[in-house]
Amino acid sequence: MNARRPAEGAETPRSTYREALREGLREALRGDERVFLMGEDVGRYGGCFGVSLGLLEEFGPDRIRDTPLSESAFVGAGIGAALGGLRPVVEIMTVNFSLLALDQVLNNAATLLHMSGGQLNVPVVIRMTTGAGRQLGAQHSHSLEGWYAHIPGIRVLTPATVDDARHMLAAALDDPDPVVLFEHGSLYNEEGALDTAIRSVSLDSAAVRRAGTDVSVITYGGSLPKALAAAEELAGDGIDAEVVDLRSLRPLDDATVTESVARTHRAVIVDEGWRSGSISGEISARITEQSFYDLDAPVQRVCSQEVPIPYARQLEEAALPQPASIVAAVRQAVA
Repeated sequence: MNARRPAEGAETPRSTYREALREGLREALRGDERVFLMGEDVGRYGGCFGVSLGLLEEFGPDRIRDTPLSESAFVGAGIGAALGGLRPVVEIMTVNFSLLALDQVLNNAATLLHMSGGQLNVPVVIRMTTGAGRQLGAQHSHSLEGWYAHIPGIRVLTPATVDDARHMLAAALDDPDPVVLFEHGSLYNEEGALDTAIRSVSLDSAAVRRAGTDVSVITYGGSLPKALAAAEELAGDGIDAEVVDLRSLRPLDDATVTESVARTHRAVIVDEGWRSGSISGEISARITEQSFYDLDAPVQRVCSQEVPIPYARQLEEAALPQPASIVAAVRQAVA
């Protein structure tokens, strides 16, 4: 990447999560003629969530391709393009629609390298919006990234910060294998400082977003701001929470998680997915397997209620992890 360090005294640039994603796409399109974006409404409409706004005018319809309403067809076309030597970025509007293309992801993208004896890489990046909290009803409010993290042969990323939104795409496009990138819908309008000195990001490493000594709060994606808000509230009561942003769900960075638990001796996992069969259960199991003797209390989990996500705002808020429920779980862990 051609990122430059700001001049001394210069103001640190700020960006929304949406703008950071757009700049990541723009940089990828400018830097490699093999890269193109395809999906529903990514062109003239600018993307359902405005991420690709203006890119059609800049790069033209061969590079920014509107597709028919058939997820199986256009994800399959993206896989074929990747096999043919291109670097497609496939946008699926929301995670629930990705189920219509799950056959393509699970049985083709994730397996072709193995089934071809290492001859066929599939360098496709599949982006989709995930998560609830925006009153979109039960069919458009899923958090299914844990399902995808179950699949060998793909990488699953969950950028939660402006910097990761800006820079993860380039690293994903450099990966010779399929990458599925989940963008939480509640983050698009979030604004933050953009570190222009970053030249590359790791796709394998979690990040400690807040250091602490009393409890490890482990989370990802749209739940990171809630975990940080909970940590600030807890600090007022003398509880020093460390917040770990997983960033990648496959592979999971066990080392950062276990190092954090070794420091704090307690763990609370925050996951917007449903509790049963969730990624939080996998993380809890790994902590138990690898850090059992470091724990001074049982691992706590804060997940969505096991109901279809309600439309009504108060009910939706009650169904999802919130700072208050994270605070309550931490208090139980440190009691």
